[in-house]
Amino acid sequence: MALLRVDGPFDLALTTARFRAFGVDRANVWHEGGLHRVVRGREVRIEPAPGGVEVEPFDATIEPVVRKVLGLEFPLEPFYEWMAEVPELAALPARFYGFRPTLAPDPFETLVGAITAQQVSLFSATAIRNRLIERFGTPVGIAFAFPTRERLAAASEEDLVAVGFSRRKAEYTVGLARSELDLGSLAELPDEEVKAQLVAVRGFGEWTADWFLARHLARPRAWPAGDLALRKAVRTLYGAVDMRAAGDRFDPFQNLTAHYLLAQYLAP
Repeated sequence: MALLRVDGPFDLALTTARFRAFGVDRANVWHEGGLHRVVRGREVRIEPAPGGVEVEPFDATIEPVVRKVLGLEFPLEPFYEWMAEVPELAALPARFYGFRPTLAPDPFETLVGAITAQQVSLFSATAIRNRLIERFGTPVGIAFAFPTRERLAAASEEDLVAVGFSRRKAEYTVGLARSELDLGSLAELPDEEVKAQLVAVRGFGEWTADWFLARHLARPRAWPAGDLALRKAVRTLYGAVDMRAAGDRFDPFQNLTAHYLLAQYLAP
């Protein structure tokens, strides 16, 4: 195994908690103290090690995907320094020291995952997403490669309904797969332009666009104001505030703050 060094605080178990909090994630499998994910057709195992993580196999094509999945692009040290000056947040760094929000390395995977999570519990969303992965993905070892855009473009809405999608969510997913939207190019755009392009797609609203900015593009000021769990966490701290405006309290760390507030619901 090769050592991938991580600068700053990092805790693999905390970082990957969301992959097992709502049931086994078939695309990101936690097994015997390590994370398994299919990268470019190969099963990759990631496990904790002094100074970073051990990765096997490991090469120049795998490294950026691992870095993305583990949220290594997030700068924790300045965030912790900032939180220490905010009394209502000051306890979070100690409680979740080394937690980095996981990111989906592929934009299509991010958006399909968001569709499955619309207006259902995360337990239900995980179960439906798993059935989609098992039906249309590719098994490699104990994990599955997430279904490709091409594979889902060739599927029918009835195929997706058969694995648990509602008729409307099946329509959204197949429509996205068959659309001409260049998902890769969104990374080159500022936040508001990304949101404008996404909400123009049938089935996508501001909630989905905000989570795309947060969980795929890792934009520091992404703030999913419409998320019910985040709304609960913020209102526990500040009362019945306007959620969109509340994000300004956490500038320029809205994304990390949102994930740390939500991490409280993943903690054992």
